[in-house]
Amino acid sequence: MMSSQIGNVSRCLLLTLTTASLIVACNLTLPESGEINSPGKEAIERSSVNIYSSRLYNTDDLIYENFTEQTGIEVNLIEGQADELIEIIQNEGVTSPADILITVDAGRLWRAAESGMFAPVESEVLEAKIPKNLQDPDNLWFGYSKIARVIIYNQAKVNPQQLSSYQALANPQWQGKLIIRAADNVYNQSLVAGMIEQQGEKLTEQWIESLVANFAPLPQGEDTSPIEEVAAGRADLTLANTDYFARYEDNPEVFEQVGVFFPNQDENGVHVNISGAGLLSNAPNKDNAIAFLEYLASPEAQELFAFGSNEYPAVEGIPANPVVIDFGEFKEEQTNVASYGRNNAAAVKIMNRAGWK
Repeated sequence: MMSSQIGNVSRCLLLTLTTASLIVACNLTLPESGEINSPGKEAIERSSVNIYSSRLYNTDDLIYENFTEQTGIEVNLIEGQADELIEIIQNEGVTSPADILITVDAGRLWRAAESGMFAPVESEVLEAKIPKNLQDPDNLWFGYSKIARVIIYNQAKVNPQQLSSYQALANPQWQGKLIIRAADNVYNQSLVAGMIEQQGEKLTEQWIESLVANFAPLPQGEDTSPIEEVAAGRADLTLANTDYFARYEDNPEVFEQVGVFFPNQDENGVHVNISGAGLLSNAPNKDNAIAFLEYLASPEAQELFAFGSNEYPAVEGIPANPVVIDFGEFKEEQTNVASYGRNNAAAVKIMNRAGWK
C-alpha cells in the first residue's frame, strides 16, 4: 500500500477490512500472516514520537509539523477509530511502539485508563495549564480542547426565551418536536453520564423517560443530520456539539435558520466534552511523548485546535475561532469529565430502560 507524507508527519491510516480483521496502511509492510505490523521500536532510529490518533482532522497536521519544527522530534502518526486503536495497542502489549493515544470524548479516555493503558505524567506545565476538571485525577490523561453540547433551535419556530435547561426539554410542550441522535452516540452517553454525576440515577432516569416521549423521528448520521432537520423545519430542536454546527458557517440555508442556546446557565452550566491524550504505559519514547503532551498545551497548539477544528481551547486566555465566539459566552459545568466514563455503564442502562433507541 502507498504511504502519504505530510511535511514531517509520517501518516498511517487504519482501515477496517472486515469486522474481524484490521490492517494499517502506511509505509509499513504487512506480513504474509496478515498480522498488524506497526513501526517496531527497533525501526525508530531518529528522535521521534509515535502517536495513535482517532482525531481524523487534516488540520491537526499543522500541530504535528510545528512540534517537529520546534523540537526536531519527528511524528509517526497512525490514525483510526478510537476503539480500533485501543484494541491494537492492547494486542501489541509490551511490544507496542505507541507513545501517545489521542482521542475524542472523556469517556473513551477513562476506559483506556481503566484498562491500564496509560502511565501517569508528572508535569508542572500540564498541571498549571489544563483545568483540573479536564484532566484525569491521577494524571493519566489531559484534555486539550473542548466542545459544548448545546440546544440548536429553529429560529422561525422557537423563541429562545422558551428555553432554559436540558431538563426542560422533557416538558410536554416539546412533544414530537425534539430530534436527537441515537442512544449509541458517545456524546449523548456522556451527557447522560454527566447528569448522573450531578443529580443521581433516579432523577436522570425520570428525565430521560419524559425526554424520550418528546422525540421526533430520528434521522441517520452524526450531529449534522439533526441540525439539518431543524434548519428545514422538520423538527424544532436538537442537541449538538458546537464544533459540528460551526461547520455550517458557509451554508446559509442551515446556519441562518437556526440559533444556538447554551442550557443550564442559571444552574451548573452547559455540558462540555473534550479531546485529550495520554502517555502509554509501554511508550518507547517517553521523554519525547511528554514533550509533545506539553506542547499541546502551548498557545500555538491551542490556537491550532481552535481555528483548525472549531473547538474551544482548554487553556484559559487562548482565543477561540470567531465563528464559535459568535455563539456567545457561556458558563460551563465543572464536573470532572472523568465521570463520563465512570458513569457510562449506568447511563447506557438507563437510556435502554427508558426507550432511548
